[in-house]
Amino acid sequence: MTDERVRAHVYVSGTVQGVYYRASTRDAARDRDLDGWVRNLDDGRVEAVFEGPEPAVQELIEWCQSGSPAASVDDVEVTYDEPEGESGFNVRW
Repeated sequence: MTDERVRAHVYVSGTVQGVYYRASTRDAARDRDLDGWVRNLDDGRVEAVFEGPEPAVQELIEWCQSGSPAASVDDVEVTYDEPEGESGFNVRW
């Protein structure tokens, strides 16, 4: 892995809504100095984008496998794109 900036687009399924998954993801991303956003989807999944150094992005993707303490994650799907210059990390509504 390198410190090259990468962008990961993540979809998390399972019991991930109503369990502070978004807020926990925001906090975990900010702890790692990552940029991007997280939001709930109508189908019950959580969608997120993480931008930053590859090691930190990979660490947060691994964190997503468990997420918040009350979450029960079934699957984490990840695709990679070119960074778009996200700034800060926010919860989207």
